Amino acid sequence: MNCWLMKSEPDEFSIDDLKTRKTEPWSGVRNYQARNHMRAMRKGDEVLFYHSSCEVPGVVGIATVATEAHADPTQFDPKSDYFDAKSSHADPRWSLVDVKFKRKLKRTIALTELKDRPELNGFALVQRGNRLSVLPVTQAQRDFILSLE
Repeated sequence: MNCWLMKSEPDEFSIDDLKTRKTEPWSGVRNYQARNHMRAMRKGDEVLFYHSSCEVPGVVGIATVATEAHADPTQFDPKSDYFDAKSSHADPRWSLVDVKFKRKLKRTIALTELKDRPELNGFALVQRGNRLSVLPVTQAQRDFILSLE
């Protein structure tokens, strides 16, 4: 089993939204590296759900990958903010996975708490300038982050 971190702005889609909906397609990713990470996901992989661009950014919950990567339908919808005229049904440019709620953490594990921790050296989330919305997480990084709960 692999582990991933997926970022979402809570005013757009929060861990509480996922809890209510139970399963949700993770659509709208338009970065090739983040897309490739989603294409590497397997059903059952764990996801650390991260709130970004908010008062206290941090890890707020755990989800699982419910489906392996498939075409993101928003790329084909001209009315969508994520429409991509260069993408085709025969060779879709963008993918998504469905994410299933597992649990909320007892508290937010804030980004400020994770920075400068030697246990997280090399972890993209804490590196300056990293803005990817989907990141791989090693088992050691996952275990350390959740030990802070």
